[in-house]
Parts: sequence; structure tokens; C-alpha cells
Amino acid sequence: MNRPTSEQAIKELVRNEYGQAALQVKSGGSSCCGDKTAGKFDPITSNLYRSSETGSLPPEALLASLGCGNPTALAQLNPGDTVLDLGSGGGIDVLLSAKRVGPTGKVYGLDMTDEMLALARDNQRKAGADNVEFLKGEIEQIPLPNDSVDVIISNCVINLSPNKDRVFAEAFRVLKPGGRLSVSDVVVRGPVPAEIRLNIELWMGCVAGALEESDYLGKLAQAGFTDISLEPTRVYRAEDAREFLTGAGLDVETIAAQVDGKFTSAFVRARKPLGGPTAP
Repeated sequence: MNRPTSEQAIKELVRNEYGQAALQVKSGGSSCCGDKTAGKFDPITSNLYRSSETGSLPPEALLASLGCGNPTALAQLNPGDTVLDLGSGGGIDVLLSAKRVGPTGKVYGLDMTDEMLALARDNQRKAGADNVEFLKGEIEQIPLPNDSVDVIISNCVINLSPNKDRVFAEAFRVLKPGGRLSVSDVVVRGPVPAEIRLNIELWMGCVAGALEESDYLGKLAQAGFTDISLEPTRVYRAEDAREFLTGAGLDVETIAAQVDGKFTSAFVRARKPLGGPTAP
């Protein structure tokens, strides 16, 4: 299947995919990067959270975990912080963040998928998290005021957006001066075969929409961020690529060799300058 030609078409495909993932949680779980029960894309989604972190959470929150990292473990979250999770899915990172910011803090989860929002709110109820609010909306148009958030987190979602410039501009807008962006995402190092970029199954599998590392850093700088850094947390080799390429209608062996070591999960940090304008 070819990549859709419009931003709205991409959003609708992603929305439908994630809606189905939410509905499938009760029957064994699903991830943004493939069906966990089938073992697809496990190199990206597996073993991201320690049992000590998730032991007190509803099991459905972990089953609906769609990420490629653990931003809550790497982000600096302080008691009293206001946190926003872009693309919050079933709510695992929101609930983990809520514990860290405590009763004086607040965590917002933003998602565009009704099924995921319903699942997240159910998980919130089961966890008894009073300092959490889930919002419906798109990460390209965040429904929060200017300068209202201390920390933005996200877990393998920004790569799915067809308009990443808008995502970073909106993140910059809602962060307070001095606020921090601390996200996990899939990032590319070097050229990627066109067959992958044009394959929508891989777009919805957290791969085809990924930015090249220098583009990611450049877009953050263009949005006005400073103190930008990118730290690889997992590097995917040819044998990993075979997992996420299987079923995509490609020459798996040839493509896997070409992408060996080029896809990484990375933790990206950036800061909104103190005393600067709301937008560059």
C-alpha cells in the first residue's frame, strides 16, 4: 500500500489503527508497532518498563503501551510540575508521571482517538489518579493555553505526525519559559530506502514517518528550542528490521541489510528559553 497523499488521510489511518489497538487490549494487547501476540516489532516495544514501575498500574495500561521508550524514567519531573503527554494512548506514561509530580502537580494526556481516551480514563479510574486529565485533540493543535506546561513528554508518537513542524511549534507555545521537552521517538541516521518511506503499513508501525536525526534537531531549533540533545536508547540491527518489515510486501532480506543500524529509539531533550517570546 502506498503512503497517503494528504495529512488528513495519514491522520485517519493512524486514528483507525490506534482505535483498533485500544479495542484489542482486552484480548491480549496490541502495540503501535504491530501485534504483540504475533511478535511483530518486539525490538521496538518490548521491555521498556520495570515491574517496579508498573506493578501498581492497571494491567490494561501496560497492554496498551504503544511506545518505543520510557520518557518518564528519563525526564526530570518534580513535585508540583504540570506535565503534558502528547499522544497518551492507554495512559501508562500519564499515570507514571502523576505519581512523580504528586498531588500538587497535574498531568494532561492528549489523544485524538476516542477508543484510547475511553481506555485511558478507565485506567485512570482504576489507578485512582486524581491529578490526571485526558484531553481529546491533535498534537498539531494542542488544546491548552500559552505558557501553561512545565514538561512535555511523548512516547513514539511525534514520528507518526505528518506535520512535525506544527507539533514542535505547538509544544513550544504551551511550554512555560524554561519548560522542557523530554520525548522518546524513533529517529533515523542516514538515508532510508524509498520503499520504506512510501509504505503506509510501516508509517503506522512507527518507522516510515521517522525523521533523520539532523532534521529532528533542526526542526526543534527552528521552533525556538535551545539546549537540544538526542540520546539513542536502542539501535535496531538487520535482524530487528526483519521483524518489522515482515508482512509489509517488501524484499525483506535486501531492505533489512540496507537499514541495519539506521533506525534508533532516542530520548530527545530541549528547553524553551527563559524570558523569550511565546513563538519564534
